[in-house]
Amino acid sequence: MQVIAIGLVLTACRRDLVHPVPRVSVVDPALSVRIVGTRELRYDDAPADDRPHHVRAASGIVSLPGRLIIAQDDALFLGVVANTVTAMTLPAVAGRRRFEVALGNKLDKIDLESIVQVDDELWAFGSGTLPARERIVRIVNEVPALVGGAVYAPIRAALGTAPNIEGAARVRDELWLFHRGNTGPKDPGPAVLRFATAAVKASLDGGPAPPLLGVDAYNLGEIDRQPLGFTDAATVGDRVFYLAAAEASPNAIDDGAVPGSQLGVIDARGVRAAPFLVDGKPVKAEGIAFDGDRAWVVVDPDDTERPSTLFEIELVGPW
Repeated sequence: MQVIAIGLVLTACRRDLVHPVPRVSVVDPALSVRIVGTRELRYDDAPADDRPHHVRAASGIVSLPGRLIIAQDDALFLGVVANTVTAMTLPAVAGRRRFEVALGNKLDKIDLESIVQVDDELWAFGSGTLPARERIVRIVNEVPALVGGAVYAPIRAALGTAPNIEGAARVRDELWLFHRGNTGPKDPGPAVLRFATAAVKASLDGGPAPPLLGVDAYNLGEIDRQPLGFTDAATVGDRVFYLAAAEASPNAIDDGAVPGSQLGVIDARGVRAAPFLVDGKPVKAEGIAFDGDRAWVVVDPDDTERPSTLFEIELVGPW
């Protein structure tokens, strides 16, 4: 991996080390994204428990052999996309798997915002924006379990504010967690918090909080005066691809208008990005995954009555 590390190596979680010089994203006109396939994510099987009729609030995606697994931030089900769209049921929280303002339980949700494959396991991370969201869904042998999130304590201490973890990517022997940077006026901005993957796994096994290896700050730019923040990430060889969205909201809890999203890449050449549009219109791009030459993005409509959409994409230009 040849990504240039601008962040500092931490021997302890000290707040004076969380403001490294940010890596600045540049919109590269030579790069673009072409949509080659579109699929509305409606379940093909009958609803069970309190599952919605469609995948909603898609927030992260991972590619496994023959299928895609999609996390949702307001429903404790994983969408399983193959020839059909089915669901993996996750453990309930406070007796519910469905969370929304109309039910009066929006703040109870784990707020799953990212999912990553680590060896033969899947880890889906709560955002960490509230104490109830410092939880992780760990899936081993197709069996999901809710586990405590010791990893959030060093993140919160390093940022000096509540985290909003929206992406996770395995980079060599490290796990990179992507903080969106939109929790409020004290938020230091988009950042990547780096851990040893083995240490995170040990914490999921009941061990102590993993030590933070480093914090890399980013300046992703803005759209219509709204700052861009990370919404997902995925590793391909020596490159880390990310999604970022701009949202007119004062915090990480409330939704706001989304003036646009970008797809970017972090590599030895720097941080470069291109707009992500659908039919020329802005969307809230929330999850990205790759499988060889194929790539997918999921979009969150921010509307519980509308299904999320899966796009197969092609990257055009010198990515």
